[in-house]
Order: sequence, then C-alpha cells, then structure tokens
Amino acid sequence: MNTVKFIGMDVHKNSITIAIAEEGSRDPVRVYGAINNDFEALDKFCRKMVSTASELHFVYEAGPCGYGIHRHLTGKGFSCMVAAPSMIPKKSGDRIKNDTRDAKTLARLHRAGELTAI
Repeated sequence: MNTVKFIGMDVHKNSITIAIAEEGSRDPVRVYGAINNDFEALDKFCRKMVSTASELHFVYEAGPCGYGIHRHLTGKGFSCMVAAPSMIPKKSGDRIKNDTRDAKTLARLHRAGELTAI
C-alpha cells in the first residue's frame, strides 16, 4: 500500500469540512464530509485515513482559527501545510464562499503542488 492522499480542510470554529484527493489519480476530488473542530474528531479521522493510505498530506487555509491544527497534526507525524489565502488561485466566477468547494479546491491544488505555505 503506497498511496498518498491529499486532504483539504475548510476550517471553522465548530466544524471542519474535508475533501480527499489521491496522488496520481485523474479521479475528481471526493468530499468526505464535515467533522467537529476538536482534536478527538480529527484523530479519529486520521486513524481511519492511515488504514487506507501510506502517506497523508493535510492542507488548510490560514485564518482566525490559528495554527493549533497544524501543531497537532505535525506533532502526530503528519505533513500539514497552512496555505496563504492571498496565494490560492481562484476562478473569476467563484465569488460565493462554499465550504465543500473550498475544501475540494485546497485538496486539488495541494495535489498539483500549486499552493504557497505561510
């Protein structure tokens, strides 16, 4: 099992919306769903993903929730990037914020290597 999964997270105060992109796959990014924004729920998600992939690469957009998730995930040995919001490429028609679309975009761009970390 040598699969790599890129996990995009749209983080809010109470929830995290998650999308997953697989390395080397042309398949569209799939939406996992939303989990609570606490470390127990995040650890449960990580355990589930570790059983299906050899490497996990997390990404989320910098915002008011800070770096707590980054510190937690890197402390557990995972790769986690905090992306600069101003450096995320956006389509001209995507003016309305949508948690699912944002998580899918982060996962897809992270898989393509097009994000800039803070």
